[in-house]
Amino acid sequence: MARVTAAERKAKAVERKVLAAEKAVFRAKAALDKARRKVEPLEVPDYELTRPDGKPLTLSAAFGAKTDLWVVHNMGARCPMCTMWADGFSGLAPHLLDRAGFLLTSPDAPKAVGAFAKARGWRFPVASTAGTTFARHLGFEDAEGHPWPGVSAFTRTPDGRILRVGRAEFGPGDDYCSIFPLMGLLAGGQADWWPKLAYGKRAR
Repeated sequence: MARVTAAERKAKAVERKVLAAEKAVFRAKAALDKARRKVEPLEVPDYELTRPDGKPLTLSAAFGAKTDLWVVHNMGARCPMCTMWADGFSGLAPHLLDRAGFLLTSPDAPKAVGAFAKARGWRFPVASTAGTTFARHLGFEDAEGHPWPGVSAFTRTPDGRILRVGRAEFGPGDDYCSIFPLMGLLAGGQADWWPKLAYGKRAR
């Protein structure tokens, strides 16, 4: 029978600590979800945004036939980080849209929003918030008009009211982009890598 070396025992001990930490994170996330359910919903007006073709899109229309709706607050085509999050959501779009409505909003002009979404191959609806207070009202734009990325979750009541029932900001290491947890598994972690709008020949 092979003897277990001191190095192997140390490695096993570290693995047990990692597993315990992962379980603690799962428990903390469950507690966070429970806490979020207790937050008082925010009633919002039926904002009128703008589709890429210039036609209006009300928030209520974005629900489609669903009772629930996710609205992503994107910072626009200038932001590689926001773009990477949206690229990830595009891959999940069939699953997301089966559960609830999904809309990505951007402060860019309507035509620019549509052109960028088409170039990226996004498979969900997009709209412009230009000229509205939508993002600021929901806490995703500061007093100087600078946007901030994140997501709002809405529900529609039987009498037609729209309630914001959940919100989260986006940033490195959050639960809404799989890139960073995967990077963390590598020997060097993220190192000096950051997302770009294009890579290789397309980046030049």
